[in-house]
Amino acid sequence: MTDSAQVDAAADEGAVGGGGMGAPAPRPCDSCPYRRDVPSGVWHAEEYEKLRLYDLDMALQPQKLFQCHQTDAGNEMRRMCAGWVGCHGPDLLGLRLALLSGRISEAVFEAAAEYRSPVPLFGSGSEAADHGQAEIDCPGTDAAHVIDKISRRRSDLARTASVNRPSRGRICCGAAAAAA
Repeated sequence: MTDSAQVDAAADEGAVGGGGMGAPAPRPCDSCPYRRDVPSGVWHAEEYEKLRLYDLDMALQPQKLFQCHQTDAGNEMRRMCAGWVGCHGPDLLGLRLALLSGRISEAVFEAAAEYRSPVPLFGSGSEAADHGQAEIDCPGTDAAHVIDKISRRRSDLARTASVNRPSRGRICCGAAAAAA
């Protein structure tokens, strides 16, 4: 199998067995915090703060892979966040450590290292976080729709605070009526 075919196979395989994580999806999901066209205020402030940490020098970055927000934490089909690898490229400590520890295969590593997003992404985690947090206290109608969609898809969110839930789960600034 050629290197290119191995990268394509890794991208198609989704999750890797044995507690690993699959290659990024072909395009960042519609709620990806790295996408320029995702509304502000979708995710909890702490989720946006995580993005800034990957802008640091590699030695200071988090050691874990960044999973796509569309999949439950324990799901067998979990993947790396396509926006994460598209924004930060192969210079991610978590990506390299996952390869060295055997949590991802060489093919999955290559798929992530060579990934190019087909949609516009922010140029850094800090840019993405600034955008996402701009309306964190008052997400608009578009954000309300995205939050609702994620909440229906992710069964584990009832136990976590990953999605922004201002005013005890209500969207403010007139968006609550539109989301209802």
